[in-house]
Amino acid sequence: MAKKSDFDSSFSFYQQLWYYYQTNRGKIRSRYNDLTRKFLTYNDNEENSSAFLRKPQFEALEMYIFIKEFMRNQQVYEMFDDWRNRRNNFSDASYYSVEKDRKMSLFSPLTEKQTDTIFKQMKKYRETYPNYIYALTMGLGKTILMATCIFYEFLLANKYPKDKRFCHNALVFAPDKTVLQSLREIMTFDKTKVVPPEYARVLDANIKFHFLDETGTILHTIDDSDFNIIISNTQKIIVKKKRTTETPGQILFSGNSALLSTVYGGDDENDAWNDTTLMDNQRFKKLCRLPQLGVYVDEAHHLFGADLEKQIRSSSTKKTSLRDTINLLAANTSIVACYNYTGTPYVKNQLLPEVVYAYGLRESIWNGFLKDADPIGYENVKSEEFLTDVVNTFWNRYGGKLYEGLNPKLAIYAANVEEAATEVKPALEKILVKLNIPTSKILINVGDAKYTKDNDIRDFNNLDVPGSEGNDKQFIILVEKGKEGWNCRSLFGVALFRSPNSKVFVLQATMRCMRKITNAAQTATIFLSKENYDTLDNELHKNFNMEIKDIKKPSDNNRHTYKVHVLPPPRTITLKRIWHEYSLHEKKYTGPVDFKLKDVDLSKYESTRYESDTLARNTTVKKQNIDYVQENMKFSAFTLVGEISRYLNISCILVSKILEESVDGMDAVLDAVNRYNTVIYDCIIPTIFHALFDITSVQKTEDRNVVLLREPKNAGYYEFSAKDDLVVTVHDPILTPKEIKKSFHADTYCFDSIPERECFWQYLKSNKVKEIYFTGMFTSNQGDLSVNYYDPESRRIRTYYPDFLAKMTDGSYQLIEVKGDNKIDDEVVQAKKDAAQEIAVASGIKYIMYAGSTITSTHILGDEPAKVQYTMPLGKNSIVAEKGQPLKEK
Repeated sequence: MAKKSDFDSSFSFYQQLWYYYQTNRGKIRSRYNDLTRKFLTYNDNEENSSAFLRKPQFEALEMYIFIKEFMRNQQVYEMFDDWRNRRNNFSDASYYSVEKDRKMSLFSPLTEKQTDTIFKQMKKYRETYPNYIYALTMGLGKTILMATCIFYEFLLANKYPKDKRFCHNALVFAPDKTVLQSLREIMTFDKTKVVPPEYARVLDANIKFHFLDETGTILHTIDDSDFNIIISNTQKIIVKKKRTTETPGQILFSGNSALLSTVYGGDDENDAWNDTTLMDNQRFKKLCRLPQLGVYVDEAHHLFGADLEKQIRSSSTKKTSLRDTINLLAANTSIVACYNYTGTPYVKNQLLPEVVYAYGLRESIWNGFLKDADPIGYENVKSEEFLTDVVNTFWNRYGGKLYEGLNPKLAIYAANVEEAATEVKPALEKILVKLNIPTSKILINVGDAKYTKDNDIRDFNNLDVPGSEGNDKQFIILVEKGKEGWNCRSLFGVALFRSPNSKVFVLQATMRCMRKITNAAQTATIFLSKENYDTLDNELHKNFNMEIKDIKKPSDNNRHTYKVHVLPPPRTITLKRIWHEYSLHEKKYTGPVDFKLKDVDLSKYESTRYESDTLARNTTVKKQNIDYVQENMKFSAFTLVGEISRYLNISCILVSKILEESVDGMDAVLDAVNRYNTVIYDCIIPTIFHALFDITSVQKTEDRNVVLLREPKNAGYYEFSAKDDLVVTVHDPILTPKEIKKSFHADTYCFDSIPERECFWQYLKSNKVKEIYFTGMFTSNQGDLSVNYYDPESRRIRTYYPDFLAKMTDGSYQLIEVKGDNKIDDEVVQAKKDAAQEIAVASGIKYIMYAGSTITSTHILGDEPAKVQYTMPLGKNSIVAEKGQPLKEK
């Protein structure tokens, strides 16, 4: 493991490349040919005040041309190797050196160890062709940038037809049908906005567009021709394994049959590209006959797949089907390069290896390229209550306003088509009627012809068209629509209550409302359940390397990413798995019951709204009670009796008797349940149930072998983020060989707090301890040491991971938890403790919970405080471990 001084996890080569270009911009641009200089000048708002491209788009174009003409399409790893070795254009002796006086370096020199690690990673995962990634946040105009780059290529290819640096044809890939339709803008875009008019006419006379939006569409390109732009998704080009023999009818009517090849240019069926039984189609074969092909991939994170970080770390080179198709094209025709455009340089907080330009979400908001956003999270509210407050808040903020002649829109996401049509739409209509808003302002687009008609699709496509019927629609009900490729500048709000199957969908959907409209700064509102609010925060971290609260300020440079390797042998221990079998016994009602309503904490039933105000400034999260949104039913004594009787399936007369005779009295019961209906199910019904029934339980156990830490699947290590001063590694020079042998089932421990780190050191140094392992950093996908417990807040069964497992010199074991002083009495912490204590008792283990202040102020193994210690008797089986061997139980 590299130490802090050896490795800087915040390093990005694309930043170094941009710094080099900025420093030498004048020198470099003077070396370009006249046509390129004219093209750049036309799009540079410092030289052309009417330039169309925004700053991030123009900077990306500059980097595109810099790599094309100055670096001559070098692969990223080759450029990086030259840079780290100060070679060629990056040489100190070069005309373009940025280090001549040693005063112009933006970053401190990196160690040879770090640059060698990065270089090996880049080189290992390179393709046979140059591959570049341009990461511009959603809303900055990646499609226009892509079109501009293609137009530039064709102009230069037309002027210098023998120069192999330039693309003569372009294949544009979209990941799905939604994004594919948005790429039509390349065909309809006014070229004179980014190309000087005299050159735009040359392009219009030569470019041939081919839009493959249907599976059976034939690609009508002329072999060896130039200036074709083919727009497709991978399903139209993809090469798949042939699984079945074609029927005579399929051979007759397939696009690549020999019979039709004379018409459509297909090859003979026996013309195989490689040794495997691959099935290619007519479109693929036609592409192989186009020279100097440039491949452009929109929403390029799809190219890498969901498990990018595993692919990068794995010894195998598992590829996505899209990458396979591009690689096969490269093997059969001349690909100049693959240009990937995406909204973020990160996937699961892993920097993509071939990024050459990036412009982030935070900078886009700060510099006015996107709307700001006000995220609001709701807790303890029902779906209809959520929707009511959302519509009221949205209408109060945006109702009656126009933005460039457009009505502000609110997108409301439903979990599925049925919910959208039968729950969300009727509830929304009822809310709008109360606000005197015409229900005709509702548009439902769910991809089902039963609910979404052709007129609805037309109106959806015209949401941003002033004066259209689409513009009159302001409340848009959607199901998984608009995560990519949906551009609606007049969208000012997004509402997402149910948690979707895909967590990244929360990020993709909520970011839709941030596209800029008007020259003034605008703020959209994002309405989320508290769970989705937390998910958004997490996805911002994984995809943009930041959090909601960090969007407004620089990230903590003291926190770095560490690669954690598993050290053999596997450590195991046998614990008891516990479950209970319950029996129900009816008993006779004997007297008044006490609901203890005076002691009930009603604050836990309060509906709460969390609001961040802005993503662009450092503001605190405001918390507000919104009980007024709750739709509590008003019970009478009669209806309350009926509800309880129905729920418990017991006599109404008996329920009435119990309520009337209760210690609290009927009036107090009605007052409580009418304030919060949930009191009926949390307090009244359980109390009556226990007055009429007894439950007996029998505890049963079985042994289970627990592995503390498993090797990662398809990867060489795990990855954790931690503050440097809270990390201890097996390579720490202060550790003795005896101490190293005493611990470390992983080579790096990333602690969350000083008390955790202090607890580790005290146990490691103590002569009372034989082995100590930090287990709290590893989850269910990594280790088995866990405790299932009932979470009283979410009312779900959750999993808890104790912080440490220690084996003492006397042969006993300790399961250890470290908690902040303010958390010791927390309801959830107590639930975890109770569950862990139960397992520990059954397993003959001592369970200890330490307060943080106790660890930092005392020698815990010399005087363990009784208040936080829970000692259980040893079981009949002794737990032993031979020296140097894994933990096990005999």
